[in-house]
Amino acid sequence: MKRWEAALPIIAGTGADAMIVRDTANIRYLTGYTNDTGLLVITSDGFAGLITDFRFLFQAKQEAEDCAVIDVAHTTYEDEVNRILKEHGAKSVAFEKDATGYRAYEAMREKIEAELVPADNVLIELRKIKTPEELARLRRAEAIGDEAFSEILNDLRPGVTEMEIAARLTYYMCCKGASGNSFSPIVASGVNSSMPHAMPSAKPLQAGDFVTMDFGCIYEGYCSDMTRTVVLGHADDRQIKIYNTVLEAQTAVLSQIHAGMKGREIDGIARAIINDAGFEGCFGHGLGHSVGLEIHEPPYANARSEEIVRAGSMMTVEPGIYVEGFGGVRIEDLVLVTEGGCENFAHSPKKLIEIPVSE
Repeated sequence: MKRWEAALPIIAGTGADAMIVRDTANIRYLTGYTNDTGLLVITSDGFAGLITDFRFLFQAKQEAEDCAVIDVAHTTYEDEVNRILKEHGAKSVAFEKDATGYRAYEAMREKIEAELVPADNVLIELRKIKTPEELARLRRAEAIGDEAFSEILNDLRPGVTEMEIAARLTYYMCCKGASGNSFSPIVASGVNSSMPHAMPSAKPLQAGDFVTMDFGCIYEGYCSDMTRTVVLGHADDRQIKIYNTVLEAQTAVLSQIHAGMKGREIDGIARAIINDAGFEGCFGHGLGHSVGLEIHEPPYANARSEEIVRAGSMMTVEPGIYVEGFGGVRIEDLVLVTEGGCENFAHSPKKLIEIPVSE
């Protein structure tokens, strides 16, 4: 079976005769084409056409072996779509409304004679349960993160800036086989660690700082995501309490998560422990999200999520405590949800690490 054929029942569910796929992750999943320039058309009678331009034509022919590859050189994407729809008798075509900008929508209205049917990101359903090949890439991506964390511990010392640590994390991951970051690394020290998504700054690390590092890489198209927080020097009692509370919350989730739970139930395990420890209001983001070809994918684990997490889903487990004016801690692993529990892909130590500082 050609992978794009798995989309046919989903397209039928939209009520349309065909679908235009613009989301680059969906195109890659369905065809194997790894570039971000192109458009995929699938018709209900079993045709898939990948439209791109001359710059990427040879690449598309190599990677998208199960599709017709169409050169857009002497026309427009929308003209080619219209031609394909006519040839296959498609009277209506669904399109991914979240991946379609207004200019593209206007061009479709002008050029495409079939009825346009807006659809949510319905194709994401195909990507929620990972295949063995996907899991192998995700394991390696997370292992690269583990290796980079081991390396970066040697670089943490007073005077080194957050930006330099972020750059070194990127360097280490790329040296170990990553094609790049899955997102811009977060390196936040001292009071900056109270901001969950602080951007690395020119602030130098100082003795006594929490140092939170949230980072990930892309390996053969698949993303990793992990967070570790350490203390530069000796941790004080307040830091130890915050850290151990976050670790307790994460450990509880890892011991209880399993297929069949709702996202809000998973989130609630960690949130209850953090609140009971006196930190209510200090954990303001969701517990986790899935990861795959994109760094943030459904399903999600947060206080509102009613979605049931199925076996074969990837989930981050990343509780945190953030105290304004003081600092914060986040600990994050990437796990595969199974029927009876989970498999943790991250193996970096989580016992509080205190980086020695020379007096």
